Amino acid sequence: MTEAIQDILVHTEAGVTTITFNRVDKKNSITTRMYAAMADALAAAEADASVRAVVFQGDVAVFSAGNDIGDFLQQPPATQDSPVFRFLRGLAAFPKPVIAAVCGPAVGIGTTMLFHCDLVYAGDNAAFSMPFVNLGLCPEAASSLLVPQMMGYHRAAEALLLGEPFMAEAALEVGLVNRVVPPTECNGVAQAQARKLAAKPLSALIETKRLMKKGQAPQVQAVMAEEGASFGRMLREPAAREAFGAFMAKRKPDFSNC
Repeated sequence: MTEAIQDILVHTEAGVTTITFNRVDKKNSITTRMYAAMADALAAAEADASVRAVVFQGDVAVFSAGNDIGDFLQQPPATQDSPVFRFLRGLAAFPKPVIAAVCGPAVGIGTTMLFHCDLVYAGDNAAFSMPFVNLGLCPEAASSLLVPQMMGYHRAAEALLLGEPFMAEAALEVGLVNRVVPPTECNGVAQAQARKLAAKPLSALIETKRLMKKGQAPQVQAVMAEEGASFGRMLREPAAREAFGAFMAKRKPDFSNC
């Protein structure tokens, strides 16, 4: 079964739901409607007993450039019920295995969402970045908790305070990705792993994932909520206004008064 929802494709077959970013002309930047579609797709996959794994994938040249800035400025996440937060909570609490296939740029939430995936496969052209500070904002998706846990504090500080990209091999070294492959093979590798999972007993998959995540699950949700509150507040402050204004005007931001 394949369903087109805005710029998100959702396809379910043989126990695997595949969610594909399908907005390549805009570098798979994510709109509010796309977040809503992905949140709905995750809810449907959780409720469907025949689904045993979910795969997120993009294009061979780009996973996601993160938020669509124009859409984001028109429809900023005003409450915890906003589609972006609904998607993040759904992903963080999703009980079945989640796999991601990442090629090309994975910016902002394109990287932070990966910390909630169980398996991540990267093309050797993958470039991960979390440039929240550069936009006058703070991390989201509980990344202020999960990035230091995975990378260690100093590498996390470099990634989150400088916001500069790190490549696939560096992501492999810190444990963010399981394997680096040629970009043309990445989606296929993720699908093959998903099919392996789909052949296993669902109850065992769910219980194993629950046991691995139970120790930090409440903390993840609490940090995500705190980040969301800070993110919403910072969106209205001078630094973010300057950053987004500069982005839209295609000029270098001036944070000297921020």
